[in-house]
Amino acid sequence: MQFCNFEFMKNFLFLAVTFLLLSACSSKKSLVSKSFDKQLSSSFYKNQFTGVLVIDAETKDTIYTNNSDKYFIPASNTKIFTLFAALKTLPAQIPAIKYIKTNDILYFEGTADPSFLHPYLKDSTALNFLQNQSNLVFVANNFQDEKYGPGWAWDDYQWYYSAEKSALPIHGNVVMTYKNPKLIVSPPYFKDSVLEMTHTNNRNETSNRFYYPPTKKDTLETPFITSDQTTRSILENLLSKKVGIASTMPSGEKGTLYGSNADSLYVRMMHESDNFIAEQLLLVASGVLTDTLNGKLTRDYILENELKDLKQEPRWVDGSGLSRYNLFTPQNMVSVLDQLYSLVSQERLFSIFPAGGLSGTLKNRFAGDEKPYVFAKSGSLSNNYCLSGYLIANSGKVLIFSFMNNHFKQSTSEERNRLEQMLQTLRDTY
Repeated sequence: MQFCNFEFMKNFLFLAVTFLLLSACSSKKSLVSKSFDKQLSSSFYKNQFTGVLVIDAETKDTIYTNNSDKYFIPASNTKIFTLFAALKTLPAQIPAIKYIKTNDILYFEGTADPSFLHPYLKDSTALNFLQNQSNLVFVANNFQDEKYGPGWAWDDYQWYYSAEKSALPIHGNVVMTYKNPKLIVSPPYFKDSVLEMTHTNNRNETSNRFYYPPTKKDTLETPFITSDQTTRSILENLLSKKVGIASTMPSGEKGTLYGSNADSLYVRMMHESDNFIAEQLLLVASGVLTDTLNGKLTRDYILENELKDLKQEPRWVDGSGLSRYNLFTPQNMVSVLDQLYSLVSQERLFSIFPAGGLSGTLKNRFAGDEKPYVFAKSGSLSNNYCLSGYLIANSGKVLIFSFMNNHFKQSTSEERNRLEQMLQTLRDTY
């Protein structure tokens, strides 16, 4: 009889604790829902389109949803998909170049590695390797993509965030110009192509003629027009030796030279929202998958294999999010963020994402009281602002969220302020 009473009390206590936990969880969800519903029904959101999804990273329970199955222009939230693609396909060290040596001639081709003498990453692995070779021939037939992504604005050609894609990018495919105290130009090949004068544009639309205002004090980063001949000329200038060009690689097994640490590229892409690195990573991945440099090959592979179970099929047209043709749902974003959370350790993952109040594009936003509580990727185009990532609640629970806002005419600053209020509600309530 005592045993039966003991078992009864044990089961009773278990059910009571479970009930209390479920009630507490339900109460927290209710508080979040009431707060979010009130915010999103205000006049501020009346003439814009907003989608939200928040889930518990451990239990996968939905905490809040609103229009989460609807399509939005994601802007740089697209880089979350690019990060996932890179982590699924690329090794820890990025392939720098591929090569075949025959009859004392080194034939080499680009892998689309964006870190080659990149102005901030400064990887010189490939340069050092090529300097130690006597006879060089550059082969460029593996690039089977367009220089720009579909839907990119044509008049962005002169701005650093719209650099051209290429097989063997050098210096991030931009010209860096600054005074120290004389005019400094990098890559030095373009030194005679920069005119120190005031002009309406930073560069001619159809030629590599650049302009630097005499009164300018800071560094100007301007994309240059890429071509096989330009790549060869820059290499010859850097190496102080002749470089030939061939249409095809000789037969044989290619060697691969590995360069920069992949995470250094991922951090730069996510923290600084670097469009060029995002685009090139899709090309690097396609070269690993197929030996051909084409971003669509990577996107198709990821959607058809790694992300075939997404509830809504996204329209994914570039790596950076520059294109307004991209269409993703909050459910798409949260699904990929959830997979990333399982794929990568939390410490590593949160170091790749910008931390609120601490790093990257979130350095001046979403700050915690004592330490960061938001680790997320922002995305902004005119009239659009999205934020998707991870939130650490006061309870210690990790939440995965996606807030997507399109077609607003208010200031982006006010949009962020209201979003921050909702994130704080999540942090303090859950």
